[in-house]
Amino acid sequence: MSVDVLIVDDDAAVREALAQSLELAELSARATGSFIEAKDHIAPEFPGVILSDIRMPGRDGFHLLRYTSGIDAELPVILLTGEGDIPMAVEAMGQGAFGFLEKPCAPDDLVPVLKRALATRRLVLENRRLKAQLETGDPAARMLFGTSRAAEDLRARVRAVARMDVEVLVSGPPGAGISKVAEVIHLMSPAAGGPFVKRHGAALDRPALEEALAAGQGGTLFIDDLGALPGASQYALLERLEAEADAGAGARLIAGTTANLGAEAEAGRFNAELYYRLDVTPVRIPALSERPEDIPVLFSHYVAQAAEQAGLPAPEITPDHMARLMAQDWPGNARSLMSAAMRFVLGMPQDAVAEELGLAEQMARVERSLLVAALARQQGRASEAAKALKLPRKTFYDKLARYGLKPEDYRGR
Repeated sequence: MSVDVLIVDDDAAVREALAQSLELAELSARATGSFIEAKDHIAPEFPGVILSDIRMPGRDGFHLLRYTSGIDAELPVILLTGEGDIPMAVEAMGQGAFGFLEKPCAPDDLVPVLKRALATRRLVLENRRLKAQLETGDPAARMLFGTSRAAEDLRARVRAVARMDVEVLVSGPPGAGISKVAEVIHLMSPAAGGPFVKRHGAALDRPALEEALAAGQGGTLFIDDLGALPGASQYALLERLEAEADAGAGARLIAGTTANLGAEAEAGRFNAELYYRLDVTPVRIPALSERPEDIPVLFSHYVAQAAEQAGLPAPEITPDHMARLMAQDWPGNARSLMSAAMRFVLGMPQDAVAEELGLAEQMARVERSLLVAALARQQGRASEAAKALKLPRKTFYDKLARYGLKPEDYRGR
């Protein structure tokens, strides 16, 4: 069983009380009585956090903190302090402790801190995993995020079909990232050195289809929204695929759809032969509602991207906020989650909140977010921020006063 919290305290009664409190909060704990007993469990891959007393005989909490930092500087250590130990705890924070709590510590104070530290730890370990995958040069691991079984199965399926020299049908709900999956298949295929040409099905009459196939020669042609392909072009595409299969040349076809093309073919609204040819090697992208455990990884990634684009520091994602995200169905899937991340970085309301605001209130939120972004990019230099927004200094300061913004709060960020 994975351990959430490693308890280190020389007082057996305190250890037992802490372990019971954590068990009631559905957190798994391992209780140890000294640094010597605890150190064998401290490792770079340790998935939990450390909760340690400061004052212990022999090697105390400061020694444990220094040892942990040497093993993994991003492993959270929370220190428990007795009365009069506050100055020591403040010193420990300067040495890298995640936080400190004064004993006796009520569960209502202890558990939220531990859960916040655990959320931080999980994000650190996931970022390391993603970085390791990035270094392997595996596009499926680098571009298709998620730790769920469904995400793992999707990556495995993409890797398998990429190696085959056959057409592929990628399906999924709106906003699921069909185009990205098609690109990953191309990047992992023998045709990766050739062009990756993207076209929308509705725009491909027969001449445009011929042009697209020629442009994708030696590489891949991705037709998005295949169901919108005109009827004449469906027949032309089928003929071209059969001819090129016999000749062993041409562009590899990857088609994308959010529609049920099988039902469309049965109803006579789509060329059945073309559908059954493409459906030999299907790739289905699961909806976010089927893998809510992937939402924290995806949202954290999108928040980091949005913060970089906006030139802002990435705001802290609290466990409560993440829980609310995971409770939603996300019919727009990754696309809507990406939009939510951008609004989160800019301090704008989520959709449910935005619907309750009038136009003036929504515009005020947007204006405030732009002021915050300008101050953050200029590190609190008000005159430079005003210039960047092309505002007179007086107007700029009037707006800061209206929203309660102070330039000094953004210095040194």
